[in-house]
Amino acid sequence: MVNQTFVTTFILIGFSDYPRLQAPLFLIFLTIYAVTLLGNVGIIIVIRINPKLHTPMYFFLTHLAFLDICYSSVFTPKLLEILVVENRTISLRECMTQFFFICACVVTEMFMLAVMAYDRFVAVCNPLLYTVAMSPKLCAVLVAGTYLWGGLCSVLLTYSLGQLSYCGPGIINHFGCEYSAVLSAACSDRTFSQMACLIISLFNESCSLLITLASYVVIVVTIVRMPSKGGLRKAFSTCTSHLTAISIFHGVVLLLYCVPNSRSSWLLVKVSTVLFTVIIPMVNPLIYSLRNKEVKGTVKSLVHSKLFLSFRL
Repeated sequence: MVNQTFVTTFILIGFSDYPRLQAPLFLIFLTIYAVTLLGNVGIIIVIRINPKLHTPMYFFLTHLAFLDICYSSVFTPKLLEILVVENRTISLRECMTQFFFICACVVTEMFMLAVMAYDRFVAVCNPLLYTVAMSPKLCAVLVAGTYLWGGLCSVLLTYSLGQLSYCGPGIINHFGCEYSAVLSAACSDRTFSQMACLIISLFNESCSLLITLASYVVIVVTIVRMPSKGGLRKAFSTCTSHLTAISIFHGVVLLLYCVPNSRSSWLLVKVSTVLFTVIIPMVNPLIYSLRNKEVKGTVKSLVHSKLFLSFRL
């Protein structure tokens, strides 16, 4: 029987294979993280201070911005740290904690986008009863449900990883505790964990996509039947930002989990994870603000009022 050394600390490889890129990558990711925080906090503040934006759509958008802040903040600080320090270690407990929060945020955001698709379906197909159908109580229940389901899925997947044994040298070829990277460091039977991940991932992806596709199929049919071109344009404009966000989110999810599980594909896994945890949280507020007249109008009025006050002083 071969002696195996079980580890409680992992070494994160990150992008150490490219030493010349460490400093430029640090500056790029730091800038992106700052823009992410500024953009998402800005979206939340703008929605809070403008009474016209106190609608179900913007209520869900507030939570989407909050989730983007959360899962960007789970991965990015550790990524920045391992780009500048020699000691690239992370304890098993820290690793499981990081995985739990990133998994919970991703699953919650997946269903938050599906809820937002349902919200657009109600707004376009039943505009006169929109505020009645999407009551504050229903909105609160839908949001609470997405958070609870995200937390439950994360508990199950984190438990499945926590039951594994991890042997030396304890190297994780990643900049964080992404599922496949952690699983590759395990030396015990991975069957239960892999089955749990496969079932939960397929269920979540298929359910969220089914809700989204069903909502937009009905939306498209309703828009096509509209006699007024102005009404068609207005109805479609309320959906374009959300469709863009959904396409980017699910596109990166499919890219991340369709990557072949081989050593040569680890760079692609890292790049996909960067897109997922660093780029998407930065892009979402840009998508929703640049194509939204109400948000742009509130931002402009804030800027003008600040400038006016500065001139008065």
